[in-house]
Amino acid sequence: MQVILLERVAKLGQMGEVVKVKDGFARNYLLPQGKALRASDANIKSFETQKAQLEARNLETKKEAQALADKLDGQKFVVIRSASDAGALYGSVTPRDAADAATAAGFTVDRRQVVVGAPIKELGLHDISVVLHPEVIATITMNVARSPEEAELQASGKSIRQLAAEAEAAADFEIAELFDDMGSAAADE
Repeated sequence: MQVILLERVAKLGQMGEVVKVKDGFARNYLLPQGKALRASDANIKSFETQKAQLEARNLETKKEAQALADKLDGQKFVVIRSASDAGALYGSVTPRDAADAATAAGFTVDRRQVVVGAPIKELGLHDISVVLHPEVIATITMNVARSPEEAELQASGKSIRQLAAEAEAAADFEIAELFDDMGSAAADE
């Protein structure tokens, strides 16, 4: 099906372009969302008359999105989840969790705007993209931890695996010292 794009659509085209898309994509996504019109002669003429208005509206929404992106870009949000001692989450952090964390901090972010590259299934700091406008993308950092104290440690640059390794090394050292003390006590007798 041929459609006229009413706004920029990622991986498809710019506003005003006539593109060929699969029928289902047009019927189920582009047309209901108001992102495109069927490419008939009447719709092409209608688009030409409305082009200036559409471009002005697009420019205005882009400016608003850029203002929000300037505030949102680089922000860090903490998400508390239960996890194993090895740092694997019991579940995963979803785009909804990221949107809820940003909304709780005072930003207006919808879960459909959040793009998680790969599922977040372990503790640590993870970068996530937020698409505020087809041409404006902000990056936020999700700090996934088991407790607020652990989140502070991760934010300072230490990973959970490093902390676990340090704790295990300290425990091994204490055990070695204990056995050395016992060995020297037995040798004294």
